[in-house]
Amino acid sequence: MTDAERRSRASEAFFGRRKGKPLRERQAQHLQTVLPVLKVDLSAPAPADIAALYDFSPARTRLEIGFGGGEHLIRRAQEAPDTAFIGVEPFVNSMAKLIGSVEETGAKNIRLYDDDATALLDWLPAASIDQIDLLYPDPWPKKKHWKRRFVSKVNLDRFARVLKPGGLFCFASDIDTYVNWTLMHCGSHPAFVWTAENAVDWLTPFAGWPGTRYEAKAKREGRKSAYLTFRRL
Repeated sequence: MTDAERRSRASEAFFGRRKGKPLRERQAQHLQTVLPVLKVDLSAPAPADIAALYDFSPARTRLEIGFGGGEHLIRRAQEAPDTAFIGVEPFVNSMAKLIGSVEETGAKNIRLYDDDATALLDWLPAASIDQIDLLYPDPWPKKKHWKRRFVSKVNLDRFARVLKPGGLFCFASDIDTYVNWTLMHCGSHPAFVWTAENAVDWLTPFAGWPGTRYEAKAKREGRKSAYLTFRRL
C-alpha cells in the first residue's frame, strides 16, 4: 500500500476510540491466541470462494460491521450453523467479549476482523456475501462529523460489489437523522431498493431479532428504532 493509499484509508476512519478499560487476563489471552486463528488475513490474496475461510461448506455468508458486544452475531451464528459469519469490530474490548462468547458456545462458523471494515470490503471477492448487517452504528450526531458515518456513496459502492444479486443490506438505528440519511443515500444508489411496503415494515424488528444492548438503551431513553432492509439489484 502506498503512502497516498494509507492517508486515504486513514481519512476513512468511521470508528472512534479503539480501547476502553483494561482487559481481564483471560480476555487478553484470547486476543493473543484465539483471534489470530479466527482473523481474516488481508495480507493474503482473497480466495475465489469465501467458503475457503471456513472448515465447512456454508449455505450463506453474512457480514456484520461493528458488532459491539457481539450479542446479535453470536445469536445468529448459533441459530444458523450452516451460515458463515464475518464480524468486524475495531474496539478491542468488544472483540475480547465476542471471542469469549465464541469459546463458550463453541461456534465454528465465525471469522473476525479487528480493523477498518472498508479494508475488508475492498479485499473480499465480488458477489461473495448474502447479507450485510449494520446495526446501531455510531451516528456521529454533529453535522460536521456526518462525513464519518459509515453509510455513504463510496461504501454503498463497496456493498454493491461484494453482495450477491438479491443480497440484503440491513440497517438499524434509533437516531432519526441517521435513518433519514441512510434512506436518502440508498434511495439514490442505483444498486439498491428499499423493501418496505408500509410503515409497519420498517418499524418492525428483523425476523428472529434478538435485540442488542444499544436497542435496549434506546428504549430506556424513549427512542424508537427503525429497521431498514435494502435489496441488491
